[in-house]
Order: sequence, then C-alpha cells, then structure tokens
Amino acid sequence: MSNNIKLIQTAKDTDDRLAEKEEVKFGADANEDLATVEVNPEEEFQDITGFGGAFTEAGGYTLSQVPEEVRNEVLEAYFHPEKGIGYTLCRTHINSCDFSLGNYAYTETEGDTELEDFDISRDEEYLIPFIKDAEKVDGAEFELFSSPWSPPAWMKTNGRMNKGGSLKEEYWQTWADYFAKYIKEYQKKDIDIWGVTIQNEPMAETPWDNCIYEDEEERDFVKVLGPTLKEAGLDDVKIMVWDHNKDIMKSRVDTILSDPEAAQWVWGVGFHWYGEDDTKAIVDDEVLSYTYETYDKELVFTEGCNPLFDEDNFFGEWWTGEKYGRHIIADLNHYTTGWVDWNMVLNEEGGPNHVENYCDAPIIVDTENNEIIYESPYYYLGHFSKYMKPGATKISCATDNDKLLVTAVRNPDGEIVVVVMNDSEEELSFNLKDQDGESAEIVSPAHSIQTLIY
Repeated sequence: MSNNIKLIQTAKDTDDRLAEKEEVKFGADANEDLATVEVNPEEEFQDITGFGGAFTEAGGYTLSQVPEEVRNEVLEAYFHPEKGIGYTLCRTHINSCDFSLGNYAYTETEGDTELEDFDISRDEEYLIPFIKDAEKVDGAEFELFSSPWSPPAWMKTNGRMNKGGSLKEEYWQTWADYFAKYIKEYQKKDIDIWGVTIQNEPMAETPWDNCIYEDEEERDFVKVLGPTLKEAGLDDVKIMVWDHNKDIMKSRVDTILSDPEAAQWVWGVGFHWYGEDDTKAIVDDEVLSYTYETYDKELVFTEGCNPLFDEDNFFGEWWTGEKYGRHIIADLNHYTTGWVDWNMVLNEEGGPNHVENYCDAPIIVDTENNEIIYESPYYYLGHFSKYMKPGATKISCATDNDKLLVTAVRNPDGEIVVVVMNDSEEELSFNLKDQDGESAEIVSPAHSIQTLIY
C-alpha cells in the first residue's frame, strides 16, 4: 500500500473547490491528543451503483438558450471524469413533470389503449438532445432511469395530469404497456433506459403533474408492470418502488416487499428527503437499514433539492451544500447504493417550471448574461461522484468525534476513498487510521468537506 494520501478539499471562505492539496503520508505513530477516523476495509456493506442528477425539459431548455461553449462547459462539469465530477447514475421523466414547460403526454388520444398515437417527439426538442450531448462528453458513462409524474389525463380518475387523481384500474395494463413502449422508443434513439420507478411521489397531491397510489395499488401494479416488461424483452430493466419521502416509506415497503409475487419484480426502493422528519432521520436512518436488512433490496436516493420561495433565495449559500453532504454520508452509511440529485441545471429564476415551483440546482445558468454559477451542492456532490466509482464497496468507517461526519468505500481497483465532512465553526484535526494501524494527521477546516484517497 502507498504511504501517500491524496487530499481533495472544499472549504467555506477559501478558494478551495475540489482542490487537490499537498499529499499527506501515513506514519507509524498517531497523535493521541486528536480524534480518530478509523477505516476497516475488511468490514463490507453494499456495493455502489453511482451518483448523479436529473435530465429535465427545463434543464434542456435552459441550455438551449446559451451559446454552445456555455452548454458544453456545463455538460463537461457534470460528466467528464477528470474536468468534471463524473456523474454515473441519472434520472429523467416519462411524460411531463413540474420542470417541463407545460403538461404533456406521449398520447393524449382518449381511449388509445393500443398506443397507436404514442409519440415522443416533444422530448426530441430539448430533453433527448440534453441526454445525447451528455453521452458525447469524453469519458462519460452513466446509467439512466426514468420516472413518470403522471399518466395521460384520460387514464386518471380526475381527468387531468395535475392535482391528484389516480390511475383507473381499467388502464393498468395500458399504462404498463406505455412503460415498455417508452423504453423501446428511447432505444430507437440509442438511449438505453437502465431502470424505472413506478411513480414519482405517489402520495403527494401537488399543483403539478402527479398520480396517487395507495400502498396496495402500487403493490398490485408492480404485478402488472413486471410481467409486461419481461414479455416485451425488457426484463433487464430495473424496477424501483416508492420514489417518495423516506420518513413515511415503511408501510409501502412492507406492503410491497412482503408480497412474494410483487417483490420478485422489484430491484430496489427509491426515496426522497422532503419529509418533515427527514432532517433528524439522517442521524439514525432506521427505515433504510430496516428495508435493506429485512428485504435485501437496493436503496437509491432518487431526488432531493432545495425549493426556492419568495422570501428565501438560496443562491450562493453554503448550507445548501452541507445539507447534501450530510444526507449523502448518512444514506451511504445506511445501505444506500445510489444517490441522484434533482435538476442538474436551471436558469436564474430556478426554473423554468410550469407551476412556478422554482428550486435551486448545483449549477445555475444565468441565461441573460450567459454566466455559469456553481453552487455549493455541486462541489459537495463532487466529493462523492468524482471519486467513488460504480462497483465500489461501502466499507466500515467510524470516528470518535461527533463533529466529523465520515464514510468510506473501496473502489474496484482497490483504492480506498474516505469522505470527511466538518460542518462546525471550528477547525478540527484528526488521525486517519488505516487497517494496518498506521495513522496520518489531517486538518479539517471549519465548514469543509475532504476526500482522502490511498
């Protein structure tokens, strides 16, 4: 093992943004007066699928409004493995979402159960070019999963895509066929869909596109979707359930995964961070551990962002990045295999959004001034996505200082990657202790995040 530790650092009130600092060396003796961060690669947990963000029509539209060099810089910032932060797991939407320019579905013909009018040409204007251009970035390699916000209005009990309503049971098979048709139409555009979720936020009645599924409804729809994808030759497509707030996911998990007929089709469980209890749950994420340990299904964080309100403009804030860091570390420490942000890029308003549900994003593009604004979440995400590779294994990492948040993986090439976050107001020093008992003294600045690689 090399005695050298590569140190990458981002710190508030400095110029350090994913900055490579002077390497640190392991030595034989630890400073007994310091806290310890101890790594044990022999104690293994889940494998890592990847990190990334979401392709939305809003993001694609925003990048269409700026010069090509600005667009290319944003794409490289996310997808280039060296110049950028190397995203490897991404999400997009089936039909419209709130971050579309308006409601739309691939067939809006009433009663089109044969999907004869199915047409993805709306996606070809902004969304598909966004995805295709990301694929063209040198070294880019990512998996893509898709989530519906709402079926077409004619399939729903309320006759509209927004403000609630549920999928009429008479259209369950049609809707399952819709998933298969969508995947195959994207394949024709040379875009492979790695996985799907059943429904974005199935218990949220919102002013924008949504569809309500009670626990039993989602369980029973999985029993339709799984066989439909298999019959269509798409049984390699991963199916994720829930895709909503983790603080209220236990009853959904139990209802679906305790049913063997439904569970056989489920690869994993998606979750978000918007629930009332989510902030405190990051300290002791019992529901994540319970799900993994009880049902042995993959856990993927499928969406999180900071909504913008008139009285709160989060642009330029540091705490937003720290929120990402706290959640990613806690989720990884509770069996999460993938972590996917919401919009990759939005405009200077935090949109466009067809119901003015504006949000922050790691990259904001000022379309009036052709300026790229890198927000703190971009750098915090990068400390994981750039260095923790798909196929990495989560390993044991612990500290005796509760002001330090820590996690670690072993990459497929054997490299150890440790992330240490200090969101306190004080500089903290600690011993990084490896499995051989050797230590290195590291200084963690106030409000910083570090990636340590050896």
